[in-house]
Amino acid sequence: MIEHAPPNRLERRKARTRAALVRAAQAFIASGRLNAPILEITQAADVGMGSFYNHFQTKEELFHAAVEDALDAYGAALDQLTVGLDDPAQVFAQSFRLTGRLHRRAPELSKVLLYNGLALLGADKGLAPRARRDIEHATRTGRFTTPDPELALTIVAGAALSLGQLLHDQPDRDDATATDQITEDLLRMLGIPATEAHDICRRSLPDLEIHVDADQRGVSG
Repeated sequence: MIEHAPPNRLERRKARTRAALVRAAQAFIASGRLNAPILEITQAADVGMGSFYNHFQTKEELFHAAVEDALDAYGAALDQLTVGLDDPAQVFAQSFRLTGRLHRRAPELSKVLLYNGLALLGADKGLAPRARRDIEHATRTGRFTTPDPELALTIVAGAALSLGQLLHDQPDRDDATATDQITEDLLRMLGIPATEAHDICRRSLPDLEIHVDADQRGVSG
């Protein structure tokens, strides 16, 4: 068996620098400051200007990495919370219900999602491929009856993004109630009987710890 050597000091420093740039970019995306110059981003990350080009060729490349990093980490957390669930319909519903609650619990991560939602539909990381996987699995096993999983994903993604925007626009609206109602409607659209869809959306949810790292410290390198 081949053993890989642990990362050396230089590699660890480079990883910290990249992480600092990604965190800074996520903060800029969340605040809608997409036109911020690279210098301002590196200052927020507390890294040198030259360090930026050791990791990214353009600001757009950094922003893409920032979005992908945030949503892939969140998607991985959802995957862990659905381990052991036997019903593909419940896996889909639980992920959607937790994501709907994300908009209030982690507003910065929510805004990253909303600012880049449509562009993420074709991504190979993050939430879209996981939703596609869950819909296709539920369809193969007969739990969903949608004739076209790709079109179903388009509707689900549109509902998720619209819900997030609504919850930001209407801060007094109950996010859990709204999310569960939309999830129930989606389950019915996908072929789950109304009574069962209602029952699935009233089941208890696991606790999802969402950590939005506001620490912008970095090490130039």
